[in-house]
Amino acid sequence: MIKVKSAQFVLSAPSIKGCPDGDWPEIAFAGRSNVGKSSLINCLLNRKGLVRTSSTPGRTQMLNYFAINEEFYFVDLPGYGFARAPRPVREQWKPMVHGYLMGRQNLRALVWLLDVRRDPSREDLEFLDWLEEQEISTIPVITKIDKVSRNELTRRIGRIASTTGLEADFFIPFSVVERRGHSELWELISSTLGTED
Repeated sequence: MIKVKSAQFVLSAPSIKGCPDGDWPEIAFAGRSNVGKSSLINCLLNRKGLVRTSSTPGRTQMLNYFAINEEFYFVDLPGYGFARAPRPVREQWKPMVHGYLMGRQNLRALVWLLDVRRDPSREDLEFLDWLEEQEISTIPVITKIDKVSRNELTRRIGRIASTTGLEADFFIPFSVVERRGHSELWELISSTLGTED
């Protein structure tokens, strides 16, 4: 598993044209607003406030780059499905994120997040269909598993798997609070990056 020696914010890009130069590989993170994306990234990096978290969904509105070990990037993508975000923000989400995911040669995989307590939404399913059509390597993660009991967790994962059409064991159950899923997710990210360290 990768040992995080350094992690720092680099820049926020409004489109793929503003992304960093160079050939560092990139792991992107996407999901509905309020799915716990920023908290998950902070947990992976063992940094409490590196990625700004907010009680107001929809705060991430650009492609936010974080340099890890001066070797690769984490890219925090804007969340989708937040109805109260201003219309211009909602309308720019698809061209920004789709443009990045289709056009960024450095992208190695997308970590796609779903909340254990909620059935996948229409936006979730449309996004998954699009990812499959574009053949984008995707790591599905179910967040906030500490919010439900063990029995309920099994039932919820089954429900989410059935709704998405993916196998239940394809998902990584993750808890920021209990750090469950931390090692498993890092192992997949390391494998995707081709890093054994």
